[in-house]
Amino acid sequence: METIGSKISKIRKQKGMSQEELSDLSKINLRTLQRIEKDENQPSGNTLRLICETLQINIEEIINYGKIEDNSYLMFLHLSIISNVIIPLGNIIFPLILWLNKRESIINVDKQGKNILNFQILFSIVSNLLFFVTVFFKISHTFTTEILLYTYLMLIALNTSYSVYASIKIKQNKIKEYYINPIVFVK
Repeated sequence: METIGSKISKIRKQKGMSQEELSDLSKINLRTLQRIEKDENQPSGNTLRLICETLQINIEEIINYGKIEDNSYLMFLHLSIISNVIIPLGNIIFPLILWLNKRESIINVDKQGKNILNFQILFSIVSNLLFFVTVFFKISHTFTTEILLYTYLMLIALNTSYSVYASIKIKQNKIKEYYINPIVFVK
């Protein structure tokens, strides 16, 4: 796992800043910054806040509070969406349980879990609405029933296959937010 100092150094370099620039802009001593980046010292709360404000990042990006890295759990979190094929709303229930269980102890689970849950809640609303419309049209013997049913099944298949795709990408250490979230249900 990366140390606080190495993370600060990496982000500073990504932003194209020298140690002198960062120390001047954050109003901390250059030697203090050098010691932090070499992991000789741990930054105090105020020093870390000043560095993060200057780098325009959240403190949470630097400090993981003892969290471990476990990509296999992240993969399992994404693959739990497939349970929707067997259990109604399983695409929400199982990711929710996994997210609540490990969001505090594994890196990226909180962010990925929220991303998955927000998308899956919206997906369930849309797909179940489509399903009920299909049932309604079936009762009224409208010819569009087959089209709506195939659309519903296609949505389920896409959701399932996309969760497999996201899991493969996580296995390759390409971790990012995979699902778009136009509406945020879980913050």
